[in-house]
Amino acid sequence: MAEFVTLEVSEGIGTIRLARPPMNALNRQVQEEIRAAARQATVDPDVKAVIVYGGEKVFAAGADIKEMAELDFVQMSEIIADLQSALGAIADIPKPTVAAITGYALGGGLELALGADRRIAGDNVKLGVPEILLGIIPGGGGTQRLARLVGPAKAKDMVFTGRFVGAEEALAIGLIDQMVAPDEVYNAARTWAAQFTGAASRAIAAAKAAIDQGLDTDLDTGLKIEQHLFASLFATDDRTIGMQSFVENGPGKAKFTGK
Repeated sequence: MAEFVTLEVSEGIGTIRLARPPMNALNRQVQEEIRAAARQATVDPDVKAVIVYGGEKVFAAGADIKEMAELDFVQMSEIIADLQSALGAIADIPKPTVAAITGYALGGGLELALGADRRIAGDNVKLGVPEILLGIIPGGGGTQRLARLVGPAKAKDMVFTGRFVGAEEALAIGLIDQMVAPDEVYNAARTWAAQFTGAASRAIAAAKAAIDQGLDTDLDTGLKIEQHLFASLFATDDRTIGMQSFVENGPGKAKFTGK
C-alpha cells in the first residue's frame, strides 16, 4: 500500500491524491508512488479521466530539499532520470488529465502539474520554479514543459528569477487554464473530467498522442503521426458505433464502449 499517494476512483474519474503533510514535499518515495498511481490510472479501464490533487491547502511545494541536500554529483546523476520520469508520469497517462491546484505549486510541484492536459487553480495560488535560489535549475521537466507551455521568454523570466506567479498572471500567460474560488478547485476539476466518462476512450488517447508527439517534431512528421493514428481508429468498436449512431440518430448520441 502506498503511504502518501493514492488513486481514488469514482464515477469514471480517478483522483491521484497527494497527502504528505504539511506541504506535500516530493521526496523519492512520493515520486515513486506518483509513478505507480499514474500507471494504475493508465491500466484501470474504469478510469476515463484523471485529476491530480494535493488537497484543500496545498498542491505540492516542491522536492524534499533536506533529502536532496545530502546528494553529491555522482548520486544525483544516477537518479535524475528517475526523478524526471516520475514527475512526468502524469503526462504519460493516455487519458484526459487535469491538475487541481490549491495553495502552492512550486518547483517539482509545478513540474508535476505541467504534465497534465489542463490546470485549474484557486485564485490565491502561488506558482513558481524557485530552484535558482538554491543554486540549481528545474530538473523534473520544468525547463522543457514550461517553455513549451508559456514560451521561452516567460519561462526564462520565471526560471532566472525564481519568483512566484499569482493566479491572474498565470491565467494571462497560459500557465493555468481556469481560475476559480479556492474551495471550488476540486469540483471544477471534476466537472471538466466528467465530460470524458462516456467518451470514445481510444479516440481520445489517439488525439492526445497525435498532439503531444506532433509538438515534439516537424510538421510533416506530425502529419504522418496523425495519419497513422487516424487510420488505427478504424479498427475500434467505438468508430463503428459512432458512425452508425451518427447516420441513424445524428451527432452526439453514440454510446461508446471504450473498445
